[in-house]
Amino acid sequence: MDSVATPYWDLVFWEHRGQVSASVQGPESRASVAPVPEDATFFGIVFSLGSSMPHLPIGELVDGSVAIPDSTRRSFWLNGSTWRRPGYDNAEEFVRRLVREGVLERDPIVAAALDGEPTDLSERTLQRRFAASTGLTRGAIRQIERARRAAILIQEGVPYQEVIDRLGYFDQPHLARSLTRYVGRTATQLSDPDPAKPLSLLYKT
Repeated sequence: MDSVATPYWDLVFWEHRGQVSASVQGPESRASVAPVPEDATFFGIVFSLGSSMPHLPIGELVDGSVAIPDSTRRSFWLNGSTWRRPGYDNAEEFVRRLVREGVLERDPIVAAALDGEPTDLSERTLQRRFAASTGLTRGAIRQIERARRAAILIQEGVPYQEVIDRLGYFDQPHLARSLTRYVGRTATQLSDPDPAKPLSLLYKT
């Protein structure tokens, strides 16, 4: 399928033909093609911006992933310990345990900046904190999020010019370049999607 760029990273488990696998998938700075084996089943947890696992530097995961060893239907190995594999019913408690045991952290400065709260840091220092905790710059995050919103609006039938005006694109070529880079589709392809070419879920976190 075509995978849309995303500033978020996630923990993903999947099973295919009896084999269980898991990995940490990093942020994606551009659209790409992602392999999806036939009849595979997936479960994933998407983490908020500014959250990270210190033992896996997020900057090294951008446009990549790290396989998690010893994955079974019941457990997996993470940061030196065996963990029970999470599911839909206990995902939130699983994340809370990651925090309690220091495996998952969130930069409070980045979280505050994302919420629009003022900080005492210089813009340069804030940019370094963003890069360290998200793997991306603030500008890149804004561009990716804007392209995702544009794609959703176009799929909902909103006219191109209204999308341009609403999201602050300069003109239609600017919108087209953004969609091609971050979504991997043109506005026309989003308006009239091809069922044979699935697009990754444009979820709202």
